[in-house]
Amino acid sequence: MRNDYLFTSESVSEGHPDKVSDQISDSIVDLFLSKDPEARIACETLTTTQLVVLAGEIRCKGVYEDGAWAPGAQAEIEATVRNTVKEIGYEQDGFHWEKFEFINRLHGQSAHIAQGVDAGSNKDEGAGDQGIMFGYATDETPDLMPATLYYSHKILERMAADRHSGAAPFLEPDAKSQVTLRYEGSVPVAATAVVVSTQHAKGYDEGEKEAALHAYVKRVIADVIPAALLRETEYHINPTGSFEIGGPDGDAGLTGRKIIVDTYGGAAPHGGGAFSGKDPTKVDRSAAYITRYLAKNIVAAGLATRCTIQLAYAIGVSKPLSLYVDTHETGKFGDDVIEKAIMGIAKLGGLTPRAIRTHLGLNKPIYRKSAAYGHFGRTPEGDFFPWEKTDLVDDLKAALG
Repeated sequence: MRNDYLFTSESVSEGHPDKVSDQISDSIVDLFLSKDPEARIACETLTTTQLVVLAGEIRCKGVYEDGAWAPGAQAEIEATVRNTVKEIGYEQDGFHWEKFEFINRLHGQSAHIAQGVDAGSNKDEGAGDQGIMFGYATDETPDLMPATLYYSHKILERMAADRHSGAAPFLEPDAKSQVTLRYEGSVPVAATAVVVSTQHAKGYDEGEKEAALHAYVKRVIADVIPAALLRETEYHINPTGSFEIGGPDGDAGLTGRKIIVDTYGGAAPHGGGAFSGKDPTKVDRSAAYITRYLAKNIVAAGLATRCTIQLAYAIGVSKPLSLYVDTHETGKFGDDVIEKAIMGIAKLGGLTPRAIRTHLGLNKPIYRKSAAYGHFGRTPEGDFFPWEKTDLVDDLKAALG
């Protein structure tokens, strides 16, 4: 690997149209899991000018059974969707939580998929789909995330907090950020470029108001990125000029279109499967969480400074097809030794879908919070973000002797 290079990651805010769709989809996952922890959900969301459409397949006791909705269920779904959009902050002419048209096209899960996933008298619960999933960790930041993505997320989180609190009333929900860092010896030493594009109130694209907006964004950047990295920085703030029309009114949003923002900002491979809108029997989600958990614990244990892990599954089959560990020549043990150690930890249950869900406690309504500002590098609190815990460190050390 090169020791001296530039690397860039981007993030998008909770008001970005694709993230609006992700949050709606995960609010539906949370709603159904709150009713039935064994619910099956595959919910896709389309957002555009004054329109939200749900599509996908579900199975949920007390909500949707035998091809029919329970009384009041559809009204509760609509209320959940509208409340999600309200909490994000959309009260605009082109997209308003109270005024958009809502279409629900969710329907029952395929019986042919269900027969492969469900446990039976002669088989364990199988994976909800085939696929490959990756996890990653690096010691670049306290959260063991790539620094470029870490700072990109933090900039937008701070701006959203100021918008919600009223400290920055000129901000609107839609925004994007991008951070380029120069690395020397694989260590970030300078932020060479920072890009922030934010939707704004009328008039903040010229004169004193534009200058005030630019000054505000630079203050946020200075609060987020260490001063030592900002010595040679080129700033691009709303480089296209006006950004009044945004969100689903400016660009249609779809669930699952920000998978690199959701994961590692391009610093690690991605298997291609999105997370939001899926219950945890879908290994796109649960196996991606367990691979992050394993990689993070390996780095947290001091066994490596960087770690990439891959898992692969076949639909309807419980046992993973493969486990691959790459510590990028930073490991204290051979990668094959670490692989064997992981598979030998009893509490991980051989990394079957059921074992992953059980160990991490994934059959709970915990997903809406994950649908903006990244699924990884978050602070575990209560039931939320259990894949970010470092409670496997001692087990790994013991397994490796």
